[in-house]
Amino acid sequence: MTAAMMTAANAGARVTGWGFVVFAIGSIAWSLTATYTDQHNLLLTSLFLTVVNLIGVWRWLGRQARHEDGSSKAVRKSSQAGNALKLFSASGAVGANVIDANGDKLGVIVDLMLKRDQRELAYVVIAQYGLGGVGETLRAVDPTRIEFTGGFARSKMSRRELDALPALQADDWPSALPPQERRPNAGASGALDRN
Repeated sequence: MTAAMMTAANAGARVTGWGFVVFAIGSIAWSLTATYTDQHNLLLTSLFLTVVNLIGVWRWLGRQARHEDGSSKAVRKSSQAGNALKLFSASGAVGANVIDANGDKLGVIVDLMLKRDQRELAYVVIAQYGLGGVGETLRAVDPTRIEFTGGFARSKMSRRELDALPALQADDWPSALPPQERRPNAGASGALDRN
């Protein structure tokens, strides 16, 4: 149960990876039990699960953790480099809390929709209110109204302004932010290079 909670939490590569370590320990224990009790079907199943869990450990504690480390180091370097571009990890943005000027949570970023040919954000999808995705409301927000900072996103909108945006259908998002929802004089400042 602990491993299942760790992997389902989606709390980063290391937590997920250690969840797979716990799964692997369990499947190895079941393999030993099956060997000592002469249960061939249980042994085959447990050996298969051990292989799957070890792949999970390699993926999340090895490969994915290195990617997260590289991303984090680039963000830290950009914040220390005077006039250099300030970076924010797109993978870090997904799942980040959106807060208002008072520090109150408005929602969580679900996705960043990119303009393929222009290298900038088209809109940010924010989920509000739902618990585990149940009863949530999705809204497309102009990226110029979101400031990405360390570990969270600060909204330049109040809760009332965010609530006034039309809700998105969970499985039918727009191909572009509707013109009436774009901030006046936003220009091209929705680029990915904002801090």
